[in-house]
Amino acid sequence: MNANEKIKLTSLSSKGGCGCKIGPGDLSEVVKGLRGSADPNLLVGIDTSDDAGVYRLSDELALVQTVDFFTPIVDDPYAFGQIAAANAISDIYAMGGRPLTALNIVAFPIDTLDKQILADILRGAADKVGEAGATLVGGHSIDDKEPKFGLAVTGLIHPDRIKTNAGARPGNKLILTKPIGVGIMTTSIKKDQLSESEIERVTRVMSTLNKTAAETMQHYEVDACTDVTGFGLMGHALEMAKGSGVGIRIREADVPVLPRVRELAESGYVPGGTKKNYQHVQPHVSFPETMSQVDRWVLCDAVTSGGLLIAVSGEQAESLLDALLTAGVEASLIGETVADHPGQIVVA
Repeated sequence: MNANEKIKLTSLSSKGGCGCKIGPGDLSEVVKGLRGSADPNLLVGIDTSDDAGVYRLSDELALVQTVDFFTPIVDDPYAFGQIAAANAISDIYAMGGRPLTALNIVAFPIDTLDKQILADILRGAADKVGEAGATLVGGHSIDDKEPKFGLAVTGLIHPDRIKTNAGARPGNKLILTKPIGVGIMTTSIKKDQLSESEIERVTRVMSTLNKTAAETMQHYEVDACTDVTGFGLMGHALEMAKGSGVGIRIREADVPVLPRVRELAESGYVPGGTKKNYQHVQPHVSFPETMSQVDRWVLCDAVTSGGLLIAVSGEQAESLLDALLTAGVEASLIGETVADHPGQIVVA
């Protein structure tokens, strides 16, 4: 196929529009028998379902390591590369770290798609890695009938400054730094339901680094942080609630949602990953009886390259929110942590 021919990359994905992870319920079944390492230098491992692993090198330096890859969720190869890179790097930011190096992970049908498409994907990722201040050091590729792309990323952090999803305390306020609804929007891209301006909008959200948000929160009393990705806002908030032993309250009206998401969901463009997320969190989330199924799905929507969910000291929440907004971050104060109903979420 000639690179100049218009091709829908999303049509090459058997997973549809959201590039979702394996569902949280499915994953817990797979890893429940695994044991964390006894190495005392492993500061963050698999025990709390955190965003990345952290390994101490010295009293003042630790490595942050993560990996993420998925099938195309937009049709523009360059944009896909940028989104995949921003998504992978986000785990470093969620832990409070600084990205250092990245490795490409490539699966590509080299005999059926023009090599220029792959070149554009790699160029988009390289530009985003450079924007993050990290260095691309190589990678690995395989020939595969379904395109997939992502990065393995290594970052640095001081061992005393790690932000995990398990450190929230009652009285924290919760700030979300990007709107949700990405999974529903990208599923709609595959079904030709979005205008060019809507595609540009959701692409901009996904390709925006969480760098500014992460750097801004470093100046405040942040007790916990995670990024909102494949398990959705409710799934990642639930991991924070369980890992921290706190309850969470979410105010639905304050959760930022991309335009037309509810309309598209009502028309049936809800990805399977979003529905799996809802099934997984349902026993642990109290939704208002009057809340529609569509609105519940939206809160559970499977996100690609979403924002940070930050648990900050109640006294500093407004100041941090103002600083984020001033820095150009699409941040919103969406709820709080409480001592009541630990490991559970109440949606107001």
